[in-house]
Amino acid sequence: KSDFINFISDQEWKSIEPVSSWFGPSSFLMSSMSALFQLSMWIRHCHNYLTENVGIPVWGSYAVFALATLLSGLILGLVSETLERDWL
Repeated sequence: KSDFINFISDQEWKSIEPVSSWFGPSSFLMSSMSALFQLSMWIRHCHNYLTENVGIPVWGSYAVFALATLLSGLILGLVSETLERDWL
């Protein structure tokens, strides 16, 4: 507590460089990072649900996520190719 009070009273805060807007909490980069962390927590929740409640073995849960990743990549690739052909 005393260190914080000294930090303020001695105006040491003036010597600290402010955070760049690129790394600010409301920037696009940090919002994207937050979304990735939320996605990872959702995937962990789904994995726990599949293994604990449904009774799928751990390797089966990994297989489900691997197939979902492949399927989403296939769909995104097809959509991307279709949009590219239509626009060009």
